[in-house]
Amino acid sequence: MPVTKDPDSIAVAGPAIILVEPQLGENIGMVARAMANFGLSELRLVNPRDGWPSEKARAAASRADHVIDAVTVFDDLASALADLNFVFATTARQRDGFKSVRGPVEAGRMLRTRHAMGQRTGIL
Repeated sequence: MPVTKDPDSIAVAGPAIILVEPQLGENIGMVARAMANFGLSELRLVNPRDGWPSEKARAAASRADHVIDAVTVFDDLASALADLNFVFATTARQRDGFKSVRGPVEAGRMLRTRHAMGQRTGIL
């Protein structure tokens, strides 16, 4: 299959990525870049600390302008999740018995299954 650099032709329906109160535009841009590398395009921001749009995010996005241009900003988490049927929450913080933990392979399978059922998914 030929390689294409057209972002519209490589974006696939996948989970929305939701960042809650991101603190640095550069971090938002790097997330957009990683999303583009994997064919994801729907980035949602909840109350970004430094507001939106962010030139620092655009600079860090490096060829993921299509993701940056399509960002949706929400005032609260409930609004950002309102149209999604299934969301995985992620954290780097240690939790004790809060919820069951899924590894990335299992989470990916579950997201694909939900997508195949016509559900809208997200990763928080």
